[in-house]
Amino acid sequence: MIEHIAIIMDGNGRWATARGLSRSEGHLAGAKQISVVADAARAMGIKSLTLYAFSTENWKRPEPEVTALMSLLKEFATNELPQMMKNNVRLRTIGRTGDLPLASRMALLKAIDLTKNNDGLTINIALSYGGRAEIVDAVNKILKERKSDAPMTEEEFRNYLYLPDMPDPDLMIRTGGNLRISNFLLWQLSYAELYVTETYWPDFGADDLRRAIEAFDGRERRFGGLNEQKDGGAVDK
Repeated sequence: MIEHIAIIMDGNGRWATARGLSRSEGHLAGAKQISVVADAARAMGIKSLTLYAFSTENWKRPEPEVTALMSLLKEFATNELPQMMKNNVRLRTIGRTGDLPLASRMALLKAIDLTKNNDGLTINIALSYGGRAEIVDAVNKILKERKSDAPMTEEEFRNYLYLPDMPDPDLMIRTGGNLRISNFLLWQLSYAELYVTETYWPDFGADDLRRAIEAFDGRERRFGGLNEQKDGGAVDK
């Protein structure tokens, strides 16, 4: 049963270039697609979506593009709030969100607060996020807060991540065709199934999501263990 899908929403710029549009127009089209995919996920019974919206490395992009992305973020948090409330969607963020411009951060915090008691689909948006940064931030938090010198377990370490209660993704989808995880959820993706599509994010819709889930359903998740054969033996998978 698939409950949590993580998505690297890639290809906005290439989608725009192919149509003679600006990169900012590609990001606008991509932002609009979030609600389309969220509605499809909710209809399919998915409990959580984690969307890679803006990485720690994305701050290196040209200033006009970053400014446009931050403006889109504010508009998304504000304009989508009524629909999130109507659809019982909870919004959360992961990443170094203190780095975001004040107006964008305040719009996000308002949406997060107003949707915190919704218990339908949860959307986690990764903003100013990097998997390495999350692990480093967790280690620094441990050094500051942890009193015990006993060996740490993986379960305890999880408590220092950005969202300790976020379940690990079952499936990670990357749009745009690139075969890399781009510093996304390095801890949480340990046993996620990976699905890459050539479709750019602005064109990725309900049918594409369904195909990804069907591909997932056709796989056997092994988690490093052994699968029993019918004759009673075990086969290493």
